[in-house]
Amino acid sequence: MTTRKPLPGTPSPMHAWMGAHGNLLCGDSWGDPSAPPVLLLHGGGQTRHSWRRTALSLARAGFHAVSFDARGHGDSDWVGDGGYGEAAMAEDLACVVRALGGARPVLIGASMGGITSLAAVGGGVVDAAALILADVAHVSSTDGAGRVHAFMLRHARGFASLEEAADAVAEYRGGHRRRGSLAGLGKNLRQGAGGRLYWHWDPRFLEGRSEDWAARAERLTRCVRQVTVPTLLVRGAQSDVVTPEAVREFLALCPHASHVDVADAGHMLTGDDNDVFGQVAIGFIRQKT
Repeated sequence: MTTRKPLPGTPSPMHAWMGAHGNLLCGDSWGDPSAPPVLLLHGGGQTRHSWRRTALSLARAGFHAVSFDARGHGDSDWVGDGGYGEAAMAEDLACVVRALGGARPVLIGASMGGITSLAAVGGGVVDAAALILADVAHVSSTDGAGRVHAFMLRHARGFASLEEAADAVAEYRGGHRRRGSLAGLGKNLRQGAGGRLYWHWDPRFLEGRSEDWAARAERLTRCVRQVTVPTLLVRGAQSDVVTPEAVREFLALCPHASHVDVADAGHMLTGDDNDVFGQVAIGFIRQKT
């Protein structure tokens, strides 16, 4: 791993667990460890910190909320072979579930984290109590997914300042207004040689992102058909990654699933309207588990 330092004020992880291939997975938790577990899985290029507000809401609602950095992201290890597919990440998830005591968790996954959760539940890797997908389904719009990929590639050479990174995020979101504090954004960046700031994920993570979309959709379609636990698909109403057609197809494949649109939110649903998403998730968990 390239040596890059956390920015001042970046919190150290509360926990560390061993992943499926000897890779360290770092995470945080909130609430009573004996309470029903809810595992939160972030999107590609994000870190566990993107879930903090939702995790705190879950803890106040009586759950044990756990968020961890996926392999190659945040404080978790980068893997030497560049193995960042959903199967490997699902195996990592199973390791965390076992480390927490093996109780059936509710899984909440955004984007990449949702794909990991879907692969884990539908593939029989994790026995979950419920599944909540945040703006992710078995298929993605190639235009929207391509825009995410292009954003990550575009800034692989880093930023001169936090302000520059914040402006890049605001531009991706289609606006000119920065959202959130710069200190919060700093949790997802590391400082390299010469003082430049970089998103803290392994650049090799992107190498497998150009795989055959049809083959991936076929794999995930099989997983959707095998999901029997209570399932909720939450879509950002302005998302360009998950289309209304994809939602209808998902519900046809998984008839017991529910669906909610969150107004004024896009693909970065958990960041665009974190509080609304948290309340939707808590209501669903209480009703279905």
